[in-house]
Amino acid sequence: MKRSTDRILTTHVGSLARPDDLVPLLRAKDRGQPYDRESYAKLVRGAVADVVRRQTEAGVDIVTDGEQGKASFFGYIVERFNGFTRKPAPTGQEGNPRGASREYRAFPEYYAWSERIAEWAGGRGGDRNRYGIDVCTGPVSYKGHPAVRTEIENLESALKGLRHEEVFVPAIAPSYIFATLTNEFYRTEEEYEHALADALREEYRAIVDAGFVLQIDDPRLITQYMMTPDLSVADCRKWAEKRVEAINYSLRGIPRDKVRFHTCYSIDVGPRVYDMELKDIVDILLKINAGAYSFEAANPRHEHEYHVFEQVRPPDGTILIPGVISHTTNLVEHPELIAERIVRYAKIVGRENVIAGADCGFAASGIRFNDVHPSVVWLKLAALAEGARLATRQLWGRG
Repeated sequence: MKRSTDRILTTHVGSLARPDDLVPLLRAKDRGQPYDRESYAKLVRGAVADVVRRQTEAGVDIVTDGEQGKASFFGYIVERFNGFTRKPAPTGQEGNPRGASREYRAFPEYYAWSERIAEWAGGRGGDRNRYGIDVCTGPVSYKGHPAVRTEIENLESALKGLRHEEVFVPAIAPSYIFATLTNEFYRTEEEYEHALADALREEYRAIVDAGFVLQIDDPRLITQYMMTPDLSVADCRKWAEKRVEAINYSLRGIPRDKVRFHTCYSIDVGPRVYDMELKDIVDILLKINAGAYSFEAANPRHEHEYHVFEQVRPPDGTILIPGVISHTTNLVEHPELIAERIVRYAKIVGRENVIAGADCGFAASGIRFNDVHPSVVWLKLAALAEGARLATRQLWGRG
């Protein structure tokens, strides 16, 4: 994994908006409905080529495929697993699964208003439950080798002739699937989670063997507190420690410097007063066998948390990828503010140990309403690159 050895490098979290003509095919694929596979494959190839080119044009150094072939950052994996069955959603689960969270309980008026606006604007597309839920009903194993191979080939093709420093590929963590998809087959939680980890490790190895950096995604590791009001911070810490054990089990044999880990507070654009504080979970996050950690730092609820690293020092050689642009606002951050955010971290952990990133993906579900318009995303990424140049000037005296 490259470091910011002579300038501040830039990256982001992964997901970028899918083209309008690809979305209906992704939606049908996600719902288990018939779709034109040839058209899908052609559109995905074109979409990957376009987003890779536009990332490099914006000045992003460490690029990815924008998850163009995936309907969401995690739902894709069910197609790559044996052992899951699509079943009707239980009564009462057809709506938003966040309905029982601390935020929804505390601010029902806000979320009712928000959902009405989203529906008027075309819908957030959060209707997977209306078409059933995926349940583990048999032995889990990986069958996604052709899919991940195609993903890698599309990315390799798109990169040809384009200037970039490095490439990363996002993949979901076993812990997120464990926490999201119900188990009806394995006798114990540990057996289920280990089976998921064994299967996902095959995807991880394919990505690393292709020469790319693997990004493990798990927002649930820190949103568990918000999602489960009956649990205390101490309860959530114990829960997270078990999930980290599973993540590390899935990464066994994969070099730490080929892995970066991303967590965040999700795509929820709301009051967010019940987010878990970084100080309450950072020591557990740093136990994950990754060379870099990506997290929210531009979010106004968490921007102050750079102070956490004045008290908790990451292991030697660790890279931090703080979000210095937000995925929840169409306001384009000023490059000078971005530079200021970068420099804060560089002064604490060392300039070579900081890569400038984003808080979260800009289209975590490729078939939903996007809170930030795609045209604005490219302006944000260009501002990210300019902010990194300004930070480089301050930290190295040039740039």
